[in-house]
Amino acid sequence: MGRVLSGALLLGLAALATATGGCATVPITGRSQLSLLPEAEMVALGEQSYREVLAGARISTDQAKTRMVAEVGANIARSAETFMRANSLGHLLANYRWEFALIEDDSTANAFCMPGGKIAVYTGILPVTRDATGLAVVVGHEVAHAIANHGGERMSQLLLAQLGGMALSRAVREKPEQTQELLMLAYGVGANVGVLLPYSRRHESEADRIGLILMAQAGYDPAAAVPFWQRMAARGGGAPPEFLSTHPSHATRIEDLRSWLPEAQGYYRPQP
Repeated sequence: MGRVLSGALLLGLAALATATGGCATVPITGRSQLSLLPEAEMVALGEQSYREVLAGARISTDQAKTRMVAEVGANIARSAETFMRANSLGHLLANYRWEFALIEDDSTANAFCMPGGKIAVYTGILPVTRDATGLAVVVGHEVAHAIANHGGERMSQLLLAQLGGMALSRAVREKPEQTQELLMLAYGVGANVGVLLPYSRRHESEADRIGLILMAQAGYDPAAAVPFWQRMAARGGGAPPEFLSTHPSHATRIEDLRSWLPEAQGYYRPQP
């Protein structure tokens, strides 16, 4: 957020979490999630961050590729809105203004999502997606992050982690300086590996599962997700052990996708 929040504000947020549960429910998976920040603030932060990224990026001028990203994005966004309305959750997307950009960067095989429905795809991932259906795997995953409020949950977790660090710092301030440093380092590693990284992997897995349903409902065959991730795995490149990674391993991801396919196929109606 560009600044360290004050102790008073962090304590206030913690009190709010205790009093109200500070929780929301993730669509489709039904998981309870920590949600301390107002949706309007998250959407505003997403809009600001998205504009800053695009201002410093080279936007693709390839009309065919840009049109494909826009069309697939619009189809997946409509699918998300349809699903949310059908489950009496449409109000959660009231402030969303969907936008899909294609960034010219052939060395980056990635895409990202900002709160409020701001999504960008890098051209480097298009050789892996190969076609509109493969692209729907990626866009469905990113739209899923948006409707599941993973950005807001992540920010809430970081706020509470910051509060925990402040409390620990006060608790050990009478200890020798070297002991303080070791304890603070242990806290940082523990919070990261024990809480924040597992939640990042959970977010990725949730987005995979929700994304399958969104793409299927939009008329894209969800079975395309497995070969897409097989192609991503074949790209190679070193990766840390899964317990130290923010993403599931490719093998775990592919196994999970296969297990979720029957659920997603129930939503699939091929495009005419």
